[in-house]
Amino acid sequence: MKIVNARLRGSSGLYSIDFDGAYFSSITPQDRQLTSDTGSIDARSRLVCAPFVEPHIHLDAALTAGQPRWNKSGTLFEGIECWSDRKSMLEPDDIRNRALETLEQLVSHGVQYVRTHADISDPSLVGLKTLCSLRDELSDKIHIQVAAFPQEGLLSYPRGLQLMEQAIESGADVIGAIPHFEYTREMGESSLKEIIRLAGAHDCLVDVHCDEIDDPNSRFLEVLAAEALFAGMGSRVTASHTTAMHSYDNAYCSKLFRLLKHSGINFISCPTESIHLQGRFDTYPKRRGVTRVKELDAAGINVCFAEDSIRDPWYSLGNGRLLRVLDFGLHICHMMGHEDFVRALDFITDHSARTLGIEKDYGIAPGKPANCILLDGEDDYDVLRRQSDVLLSIRQGQIIFQREPAQVVTPKHLSVNA
Repeated sequence: MKIVNARLRGSSGLYSIDFDGAYFSSITPQDRQLTSDTGSIDARSRLVCAPFVEPHIHLDAALTAGQPRWNKSGTLFEGIECWSDRKSMLEPDDIRNRALETLEQLVSHGVQYVRTHADISDPSLVGLKTLCSLRDELSDKIHIQVAAFPQEGLLSYPRGLQLMEQAIESGADVIGAIPHFEYTREMGESSLKEIIRLAGAHDCLVDVHCDEIDDPNSRFLEVLAAEALFAGMGSRVTASHTTAMHSYDNAYCSKLFRLLKHSGINFISCPTESIHLQGRFDTYPKRRGVTRVKELDAAGINVCFAEDSIRDPWYSLGNGRLLRVLDFGLHICHMMGHEDFVRALDFITDHSARTLGIEKDYGIAPGKPANCILLDGEDDYDVLRRQSDVLLSIRQGQIIFQREPAQVVTPKHLSVNA
């Protein structure tokens, strides 16, 4: 297979991309438009990009909004209550069918890598076990990491720590915590220390739902970063949400950022979900409640965007379209300058790949796995502005799906030739 007349991120001109089976074999600049032939794909001056990465989603809860009731307050805490009611109805086929439908949505929008959280505040671990089984079954079609997530607390939930150990034995790739939801500050801090200990002992990645609250006194992030730093595993640790950082004062953040930089941990922001869930206890002014993405990025700290939820008790919309999430995120975080636009896709591609620890085998370069997508635009700015469709997705040198660009018929009264 070969792609001709392709544009690449950060480069000018056109390129030919050659495949050798499941790997890229060469990337060659073109001095002119080439005519496609049998076995080649004409990109028609559109952007060929590394696949999108969804670094934070909850497949076990996807498509359950309104079951058995709606989250009327729109708060994180009522969402947890709604999910606790729905969780009692979970069965393997239920989880599998909803997860497959959600993955199909993600794949149709250019996603080939997913980290899904699975609630382990459940003695049966049915969600985690089902998603681990699905991960193995779909391994040649999509890369999935399963994160063991103690939704109701690692230490506050009965036998929570033992359930986490069982989740690791059952195949979890990533382990997490939710320190701001534990009963006490001390329990929250202890939960983070336990997770770092377990991750070191079992060679797991770490992804913590950290400080997902508007409380400026919720400061578990400093504990997580310090523990990761002292354990020498910062690049394998992720802090998701960290929305309390929106409420921290700048003097504290100045101190905190020094630690974050030294620790090397990663960050995930879920802007559509956070703008919906946070600020619920404010009258006016209302906080946006999204972490300091712009400032983290400017400090050289790895940060990426995720959708988090697709039609679940916490967020009743969502469609797997990461370009929509990116659009929201850049708006909310005041990242609307030209320098932001020209590298916008970093936040749903390269940065996310680094968070998942897959950067070694990710990207478009000779010798790397032949995974890529074709976007209906010329560069990051064009794709973002137009919210472009994904026209083609290739995994391991094989076409996953292909669609034609949308055609618009101009109404006669708007035509210049009318």
